Amino acid sequence: MAVTSTGRTGDDAAKASFLYRPEVRQVIYQVVLALALIMFFYTIVTNAAENMRRLNIASGLGFWNRTSGFDVGQHLIPYSATSTYGDAFWVGMLNTLLVAAIGIVLATIIGFLVGVGRLSSNWLVARLSTVYVELLRNMPLLLQLFFWYFAVLKVLPQARQALELPGGSFLSNRGLNIPSPIAEPGLGYVGIALLAGIALSIAVGMWARRRRLLTGQPFPVLWSTVGLTVLMPLLVALVLGRPMSFDYPIKGTFNFTGGIVVTPEFLALLARILPTRSEAGAAALDP
Repeated sequence: MAVTSTGRTGDDAAKASFLYRPEVRQVIYQVVLALALIMFFYTIVTNAAENMRRLNIASGLGFWNRTSGFDVGQHLIPYSATSTYGDAFWVGMLNTLLVAAIGIVLATIIGFLVGVGRLSSNWLVARLSTVYVELLRNMPLLLQLFFWYFAVLKVLPQARQALELPGGSFLSNRGLNIPSPIAEPGLGYVGIALLAGIALSIAVGMWARRRRLLTGQPFPVLWSTVGLTVLMPLLVALVLGRPMSFDYPIKGTFNFTGGIVVTPEFLALLARILPTRSEAGAAALDP
């Protein structure tokens, strides 16, 4: 009997020591916390669903194919007030990607130039670049948006007195009217030449780097990149007879016909993004 009693006491002691191990207790705590979170979110979801059913509020994506009933000033795909909410979503998505792409390219260029200007030995260039960075760094984004929209774009002349810009473009309070490109037969070959030039430029850059590490001799990568990505597509375009034409905007009595119009709202948003992103890039080059 003593042996049996001692054995049971040992088993109880082993179980107690197992439960008091730090790693076992951590697992138990995590499981309990996970179950509590699951119950918490389940309660929230069920209560929200019940309240929505009680108030006759529809959920899900059933509205996706319903008529939106509103117009969007700037759109890259066909859209009107009779289009669906799904079409409006894709219009907004494309507009966002367009603003982001243009903003990244232009802001990178401006930010690099301003950053280099801050490092310039010219006193005037360095001070102007510093003022540009410090002024935009401390200016609220909403204030910048209001400034560009109300103080710059809204005070532009009307369509009949629009400012004529080089290249057949016009600037007025209705926006920026620019020529619309029209693809002609053979434009695809120009695109292929451009992609081939980009791929060859990357290959040349990798080869030039290995060559410099092995021999110490540099290679004009910049000029080769310009030749492959700019001159080669232009040469293909000239050989094919300029496979792109333009539909130029024509100024009428009250509005423009033809071309592409970039709305003031789109210009204001782009003008707000450019200083902010370029300021960040320029500040990164602080000495």
